[in-house]
Amino acid sequence: MRETRAALLFISPWIAGFLIFTCWPVLYSGYLSLTDYDVINDPNFVGLDNYRQLFEDPKIGLAFRNTLIFAALSVPAQLLVSVALALLLNSAVRASGLFRTVFFLPKMTPPVAVGILLLMLFNGQNGLINSFLGIFGIQGPAWTTDPAWIKPGLVLMSLWTVGASVIILFAALRAVPQELYDSALVDGAGWWRRTTRITLPMISPTLFFLVVVDSINALQSFTEAYTAFFGSGNTTYSNDAALFYVIYLFQQAFEFLHMGYASAMAWVLFVVIMAITAVQVLVSRRVVHYEGPRT
Repeated sequence: MRETRAALLFISPWIAGFLIFTCWPVLYSGYLSLTDYDVINDPNFVGLDNYRQLFEDPKIGLAFRNTLIFAALSVPAQLLVSVALALLLNSAVRASGLFRTVFFLPKMTPPVAVGILLLMLFNGQNGLINSFLGIFGIQGPAWTTDPAWIKPGLVLMSLWTVGASVIILFAALRAVPQELYDSALVDGAGWWRRTTRITLPMISPTLFFLVVVDSINALQSFTEAYTAFFGSGNTTYSNDAALFYVIYLFQQAFEFLHMGYASAMAWVLFVVIMAITAVQVLVSRRVVHYEGPRT
């Protein structure tokens, strides 16, 4: 009991912070989702009207569709790039520490700066990406004005911050027993067969973790797209294709002061994320390999 009390004492600042700054706001937002609240006046209880309004708002469907398309494109792209870079890093004999630092540094870039960088790199007229494509005689698309290319451009920019995933995968690769590779070499297995039959199954729990985390992050995408297409009254670029769900939620809450409606949107997003995560967990039982017997 003395050790338990000491442990609770040490973690009490975190417990207090969690209850005050996380748990209470979440519960209060559930109450606000049942009210008409504009910050200025007291909340007016309206029941489920906000949730009914969600099904009548055409922009909800647009924002959800944009968000799901972005998540479906960005999560596999980030995973593939992260695995490729981690494999390269794992094969580096020298200066692996330097490369780990180089891969992780872009993750430290503020998201607002990434959003501004997107407009500079993907400008359809004189952006660096289209200038590079022009060297090979390729006419680059209008990344920031063509609705068909806005989300692919955002997906490419999301690859800027895969450094954390690379480091996590690198740690998983280092934990794969070397004797498995030695046995495969004796049997004549090539690089591709060793990768698909040994490496990927052995790091599948880490891959699953990254898929879940990246999916949640993609469904909550906000800063980069908002900075590039909605920030500072931006009306130069087409923004309907970049209207993600959280951006629309932010607009309802802090631009239109529809706090009750925004709270209902937040709870719907929470349910959607939970449902998608539950499906991923069910699928993982068939494709993820864990060491040791299952319980």
